[in-house]
Amino acid sequence: MDLEQGRITRIHDFSINFDTLKSRMSELSNKHPSGVIIPLHKNDLESPGLKNIVKGLNECDYLRKVFIALSANEESDYERAMRLSSDFEIPCEIVWCNKPQVNAILEDLKGKGLDTTKSIGKGKDIWIAMGIASLELYAFAVHDADIVSYSGILPTKLLYAIIEPRMDFFFSKGYYARINLEKRKMYGRIYRLFINPLLDALQKKLNHRSTFIRYLQSFRYPLSGEIAIYSDLAMNLRMPGDWGLEIGTLSELYRNVSNKRICEVDIGFYDHKHKEMSQNALLRTANDALSTLLRTLTETEGIDVSEAFLLSLQVTYRRFAQDRIRQYNADALCNSLEFDRHEEETNVDALSDVIIRAGRRYLENPISTQLPDWLRTISAMPDAREKLRRASIER
Repeated sequence: MDLEQGRITRIHDFSINFDTLKSRMSELSNKHPSGVIIPLHKNDLESPGLKNIVKGLNECDYLRKVFIALSANEESDYERAMRLSSDFEIPCEIVWCNKPQVNAILEDLKGKGLDTTKSIGKGKDIWIAMGIASLELYAFAVHDADIVSYSGILPTKLLYAIIEPRMDFFFSKGYYARINLEKRKMYGRIYRLFINPLLDALQKKLNHRSTFIRYLQSFRYPLSGEIAIYSDLAMNLRMPGDWGLEIGTLSELYRNVSNKRICEVDIGFYDHKHKEMSQNALLRTANDALSTLLRTLTETEGIDVSEAFLLSLQVTYRRFAQDRIRQYNADALCNSLEFDRHEEETNVDALSDVIIRAGRRYLENPISTQLPDWLRTISAMPDAREKLRRASIER
């Protein structure tokens, strides 16, 4: 626990009271209606953690609406999601993001020069849901559906920073200790072993002059997917259409928002579904995050990415990553946490290879995979949000 502040305002949880925040949110709900967006893959429909999320959100009676951004190809999966929505005591709507009627609207957009049909995944689903939610909400929180340690305080902390006019933030991001106290294990490997030392390595390569890297290093946990955002701001951001969603969102904020409008919020100990490093999802996250970093550094600071640059970056990264392993090993020993140093070193080997593979792919195709911002989308199709709402939500 500390009192530290930096470039980005940090809201610590010394004694935050859920009932106090909830009461204030209820007072503000008519003028500043808020909601929650949850991207949900069909495979998550049977997750035991979902019941706990529903229970926690039902405690948040100040919420105007919950939007479930569903990714599913079968009608039966949609029906299962509808049954889930019936467990909510607050309004809940299922946004079927890849419903045939939705795909038809996106094809119409493609005909107008905005092709979103090639993007597949969480980023696109959130983009659709944000467009629909912005029609009726002042602000909304976004988080995944696999959070094990969930309660109503999580979205409330995130949204309060946006809704409370005495603070005047446009964007809040959760940070937390990625530790499972029951299993006595430390997780968060992509951040601990890749993003954190990679940012140090990039900053060293750039002679510690990069304001963008310094901005990213100001966040306690830049890979957290738990955010809240003012809806008008959401309409101005180009959502990443790949697995670099979190870093890509921070990159867009860097381009569009003053640091004083951004904060991060302590959401305590946190646990969600654990993935093995061998699973493609984790390495794809590292791959796309690096591509986003290289693209943003090229756009904002004019760096010259080359084969020699990547090889040098890989060597520098490994040194910083090995330093992190030593530091986390000491932390684990003092807190009686399980820590497999060999496994951590093996993970760094795999992540080190990502720098070369992803870097070469970036050199072959440095063009962004970002989705268009909603202001441009509305310019091309003025009623796009309304059409998507009618097509995706069965009323």
